[in-house]
Amino acid sequence: MMLFHRRETPWEVVDSRCVAPTPIYYQNEELELEAVKQADVKRKYVLDVRPHSKLNAELKKAVVFARDQLLSEVRKNGYNLLLLESWHLTLLRRGKLHRIEVEYTGRPARTPNQISPRPPPFMAVLQHVATLDPEPSVHVTKKQSDKLLLVRLSRRISVCSILLKN
Repeated sequence: MMLFHRRETPWEVVDSRCVAPTPIYYQNEELELEAVKQADVKRKYVLDVRPHSKLNAELKKAVVFARDQLLSEVRKNGYNLLLLESWHLTLLRRGKLHRIEVEYTGRPARTPNQISPRPPPFMAVLQHVATLDPEPSVHVTKKQSDKLLLVRLSRRISVCSILLKN
């Protein structure tokens, strides 16, 4: 029997954010519905991140792209809006490469009126996502780097010793 080992490194999860199903249109709004699909539609989109790009902008673009793709897909089936929307975003890293996975879910409906599209719900959740580039943006000399490393290690040791004492 031969055993094969994977040669490629797996993707590491850097951060994950999600928004529960949220109504986009409320009862007090005059919305005439012709049909509502009985089940939600869920799709997953995987996007590679360009190096040296702004993280928050890329994450927001990914969620908006996923929503637009889902809307264009449900339009093929005769629906023109989403009543409930939710999304789950996962930021992945493998070496210096980064990838965004967005799983977008919506409840399709059809209305005879023209309705302007609304943004995906709770996009502010993406403001505090872990950074893509863990390297410092300022130039650090070797001597300064050694001091920073020593400070980081001493903080970790002191935190560990506090945890051990308790």
